[in-house]
Amino acid sequence: MRPIDLLNGRLKLRHLVLVVAIADQGSVLRAAEHLRLAQPAVTRSLRELENLLGVELFTRGPRGVTPTLFGDVFIEHARAVLAELRRAGERISGLADGEVGTVTVGTLLAGSNVLLPRAIAALKEDRPGITVIVQEATFDALVPRLLDGETDLILGRLNPIDDLRGLRQITLYGEPVELVARHGHPARSRPGLVLADLLDYPWVLPLEQTALRTELEQVFRASGLAMPRNLVECTSVLTVRTLVRDTDMIAALPELVARTDGEIAPLPVPLETVRRQVGVTLPAHRAPTPSARLMLDRLRREAAALTAG
Repeated sequence: MRPIDLLNGRLKLRHLVLVVAIADQGSVLRAAEHLRLAQPAVTRSLRELENLLGVELFTRGPRGVTPTLFGDVFIEHARAVLAELRRAGERISGLADGEVGTVTVGTLLAGSNVLLPRAIAALKEDRPGITVIVQEATFDALVPRLLDGETDLILGRLNPIDDLRGLRQITLYGEPVELVARHGHPARSRPGLVLADLLDYPWVLPLEQTALRTELEQVFRASGLAMPRNLVECTSVLTVRTLVRDTDMIAALPELVARTDGEIAPLPVPLETVRRQVGVTLPAHRAPTPSARLMLDRLRREAAALTAG
């Protein structure tokens, strides 16, 4: 038998729909009624398909039609193709409606402790089919991923607008930064504690290229002080909290982080000039995916709830 090429454009999707309908209905007439077509049109299309395949798909009888051996095989594949096409349509619709999909969030220290977990929980409660990927890094490391489309949005402290070529920002809330230490830290027993007294202890600070590190350096210079020499540089909120909790290290953390951990607490040394705007950074010329739009909506809602609280 000659090879059969079903990809040359002669086989149409209507042929698959037609042959499955005939098999399900048991007759050409009932298939035509089911498809709301004229019987001659259904008969003609079936003849086209059988000529294309070079075999008969059905045997005709007084009570209808019965699939042949070839018909059984072709109908099985036709059902599989139509099922895959239906699933493709459902997935496309789900993506468009935000029912399924993936959203990748790049996170900085700010927002990763309280806001992001709350927003993820709210999103997953409403749309369990969406997968959320969280990538923690510095802003400089996350921006290329954002521009390349590997990351949908960056959540954290907003950088100055001059640094945002090709990007746009959405502010979610403003939050002070506080110096924190463990509850039993020896500095807490020193009367009239000032910033200079804290240089006697080790510090954990953000990396040099971060906006918070720059502002902290300005605070030390304004006080006539050098930066701490005994320090660890880190942007992982989990590592920072663990170091502060388990050692005599001092850190500068966002207020929400500082006040939601029962084992660390702010020190009575204010950082009045260090206040950060927390928000989302997005590509300026690329619309968010449906999943990213839903995540952004949950971030806005949870930020509003935190501000109200």
